[in-house]
Amino acid sequence: MKKGGALRSWLTIAVIAILFFSMYRMNPEPKLVRDLSTVEFFRLLDEMKIEEPVVRVIDHDEQSTSLEGKLWTEKDGSDEEKSEAYRVKLIPGENEQIMLDLFDRGVDVKVEEKRSAISPWLVQTLFFFGFLAFFYWVFYRRMGGEGGLFGFGKSKAKVLNVEGANKRQPVTFKDVAGIDEAREEVQEIVEFLKNPADFGKLGGRIPKGVLLVGPTGTGKTLLAKAIAGEAKVPFFAISGSDFEEMFVGVGASRMRDMFAEAKKRAPCIVFIDEIDSIGQKRTGAGAIGGQHAYEQTLNTMLVEMDGFDANEGVIVIAATNRPDTLDSALLRPGRFDRQVFIDLPTLKGREEILKLHGARIKFAPGTELNKIARGTPGFSGADLANLLNEAALLATRKKLEGVDEKTLEEARDKVLWGRERKSAGYSQHDREITAWHESGHAILQLLLPNTDPLHKVTIIPRGRALGATMSLPEKDVLNRTKSHFLDEIVVMCGGRIAEKMFTGEISTGAAMDIKQATETARKMVCAYGMSDKFGFQAFVEPNQWSSPELPPAYSEETSRAIDAEVSAIIGEAYKKAEKLLAENRDKVEKLAAKLLEVETIDGEEVKALLS
Repeated sequence: MKKGGALRSWLTIAVIAILFFSMYRMNPEPKLVRDLSTVEFFRLLDEMKIEEPVVRVIDHDEQSTSLEGKLWTEKDGSDEEKSEAYRVKLIPGENEQIMLDLFDRGVDVKVEEKRSAISPWLVQTLFFFGFLAFFYWVFYRRMGGEGGLFGFGKSKAKVLNVEGANKRQPVTFKDVAGIDEAREEVQEIVEFLKNPADFGKLGGRIPKGVLLVGPTGTGKTLLAKAIAGEAKVPFFAISGSDFEEMFVGVGASRMRDMFAEAKKRAPCIVFIDEIDSIGQKRTGAGAIGGQHAYEQTLNTMLVEMDGFDANEGVIVIAATNRPDTLDSALLRPGRFDRQVFIDLPTLKGREEILKLHGARIKFAPGTELNKIARGTPGFSGADLANLLNEAALLATRKKLEGVDEKTLEEARDKVLWGRERKSAGYSQHDREITAWHESGHAILQLLLPNTDPLHKVTIIPRGRALGATMSLPEKDVLNRTKSHFLDEIVVMCGGRIAEKMFTGEISTGAAMDIKQATETARKMVCAYGMSDKFGFQAFVEPNQWSSPELPPAYSEETSRAIDAEVSAIIGEAYKKAEKLLAENRDKVEKLAAKLLEVETIDGEEVKALLS
C-alpha cells in the first residue's frame, strides 16, 4: 500500500474511533435501570426490599440529582432473591423534604458525585471535529482526491509529455499504424504546434478543434497522443464522463479550470475522449437534473472554445464513435472545424498493425502475418493486438519456441467464435447432425460463384456453436453486390437442408442461419434497394425508441408487402439450395464422413477431397 493510502486508512480508523468514543461519553448511563416513583420507592423501602440508597449528584446539576441503589426482587415464583438497579429521579424543590423523610426512617444516605471522565465541552468539541473530519474525508474521496471538499471544480485531466508528469517515452507517429490517411490529415497540426508563427504569415487559421470519428478500437486516442508526442507539447487527456457529477455546475467548473490550465501551458493539446457523453444534442428549455448539468458543461465548452484565438496554441481534439448524437453548435466552423474519420483498417493496414504489435512477440521461423491479416476483416487495431496476445499465451501453454501460423489462426478463431470446447461431451448423434449441417454449408460455399473462398470447416464446438464453416475474402471488399447477398442466403439455407436430407429431421442448429438470412433479405429490401418490387426506395425500420406521436415510417400495406418480398427472396434461395445439394449428395456424404473422422478440414483439403 502506498504511504498516502496507509495514512488515510489510519486517519479514517482514528476518526471513527473518536466518533464512537464521543457518543459513548455523551451517553454513559446504561438503559437497563428500573425507574421508580417517589411513592413506590418509600413503599419498597418500608418492605425492606431496598438497600441503603445513594444520592448521586451528576455534574452539580440539580435537575440530574437522583436516588440510586439495588432493589431485591423475587422472579419466576422462586424464593431466591435477585437484585436489579433502580433510580428515583428527584424533583427540584422537593429534595429537602425527601431527605427529611429518609432521616425520620433512620436511613443512612450516602452522597456521591458522579462526574464524566471528560468534561462535556471537550466531548462535544471532539464529536464536532470528528464529524467534520469524517465529512471532509468522504468528500475528498468522492471528488477524486486532490482538493477534496474545496476541489469540486478542479479539472481531472491527466497531463502527459511534461517533465516529471510522464516518465515513459512519448507516443509518436511511428507507434501508429493502419491509419495513414488520418495521420496525414493531422500532420499540419503538428507543424503548427512546432512553428505557430509560420501559419500566420499568409493569414491562415489553424483549426481550433479536431473531431476524431470512428469505431471503437481504431486508434483515436493513440493518434491524439501521437500528435502531441510529435509536436513535443503538453497533452491534457480527459474523458467526457469525468465532467459528470451529482452536483449541477461541477462539470462546467471543471471545464473552465481545464481550459485555464491549458492556456497557461500553450502550445498544448486538450484531448476529450467520449465527447458524446457531454456533447449530445440539447433538448432546449425545461431541462432538469442531469440533463441540465451536461447542457451547462456543453455551453461552457462552447464559450471557452470561442474565448481563445485559433493561433493561441490550444488545440482541442475530441473522439467519438457516435457523431450523429452531437449537438450542431459543437460542429460549426470556429469550434470543431475538422472531422477526421478513422475507419477499420484495410488489409494493408491490418498487416502493418500486426507487424507493429508483433515486434515484441517471438514468432516461429516462416510465420507470415499476411495470411492472418487476410483472415481478419473487420478487426480493429485493438482486436489485432488482442489476437497477438492470445496467440502468445496459447503458444506459452503449448510450450512452443515461438508463435506459428497455426497458433495465430487458433487465436483468431477464439477471438471470433470463442474457445474450442473439446470436452463438451455431446453425443455421436449430435456430432453426425453437426457434420451434415456444416457439410451442407461448405458444399454450397464451393459451388456458388459469388461467395467468399472457403477457409475451414469444423465440428468442434466453439462458444455456443457446435460447429462452423469459415470463409475468408481474398482482399478487402468495400462494395457488395446483389448476387453476393443472394448466394450468401443460399449458403445459409444449406445447413438445415442437409440435416433434413440425411436424417429426416430438423434441429435447432440452424437458428443463427435463419436469423442472418432474414436480416440480409430485409436489408436488401429496406436499405439497399435490391428488390424488384420496390426498386430504388428505402424504408426506415421502426424501433422501440420511436416517439408514438410521430407518424409511422410506412403504411401497414407497405409493411405486409415488405414481409412478402423478404419471404419470397428466402424461399427462392431455399429452393436453389435444395436443388444444388440434391445434385451433389455424394459430395456432402463424403465431406461429412471426413469431418466425423478428423473434425476439422482446411479449405484446400476440402477441394482436394471433392475433386
